[in-house]
Amino acid sequence: MAHRPPGAEHGNSYNLFILVLTVLSLVIMVALLLPLSPQTHQLLRVYDNAICGVFLIDFGITLRRSPDKRAYFFRQGGWLDLMGSIPSLGFFELTGLFRLARLSRLARIARLLRESDRGQLVADVVNNRAQYAAVVTLLLGLIVLTLASTLVLQFESSSPDANITTGGDALWWAIVTITTVGYGDKYPVTPGGRVTAVFVMASGVGIIGALASILASILVPPPTTQSSAESTTSVEQELAEVRIALAEIREALQRLTTSG
Repeated sequence: MAHRPPGAEHGNSYNLFILVLTVLSLVIMVALLLPLSPQTHQLLRVYDNAICGVFLIDFGITLRRSPDKRAYFFRQGGWLDLMGSIPSLGFFELTGLFRLARLSRLARIARLLRESDRGQLVADVVNNRAQYAAVVTLLLGLIVLTLASTLVLQFESSSPDANITTGGDALWWAIVTITTVGYGDKYPVTPGGRVTAVFVMASGVGIIGALASILASILVPPPTTQSSAESTTSVEQELAEVRIALAEIREALQRLTTSG
């Protein structure tokens, strides 16, 4: 009996979210090997541990929904998913080597999406436009937030006049900037930090606009096929009644003309 591949029980939008998040986690893993400032490394570890939490939840959901849990864990790479989801938490740095196990999750989800029927995939995107738009917008927000906070902290940590000096400062600045709030309590002073701020502000306008459109589509759903059909039937009935009334008026006028 052939077993279904892990993740087949999830929707395509969910698999897309996990796929992009896996790529982002691998980029963070590479960035941790670069000669960046200690503050930047600390912020990247926070993001890495947060992604580990998401992967642990994904592992639990996949294991629970799998029809053969033993086959998923031992023969279909479930143990690799678990290894790639273990957070370091700052006291067991060797767990960073387990991040390489995420390549198994990346390959499996990419193969699953590649082997999906193209027609069904397009139909799924068309029929669930709001769901896919929400997932893509969320992913863009996470990517911009991670990239902007990391870059601005790296640029500002080298300036003695900077007021963005910790990972918390960079994350706070990125959130208030991407949401177009801009309190002004934290701001970049270096050229690199200001270029990053321009990128975040431009991205934030698009992301907030997309979220507003998604919210509007949820609050004002499109008319259903049944309501459209009922409306068409009602119009046709009214037109038929108008035709009958016009025919009766024409006959009455002809009778009056004949009698006159």
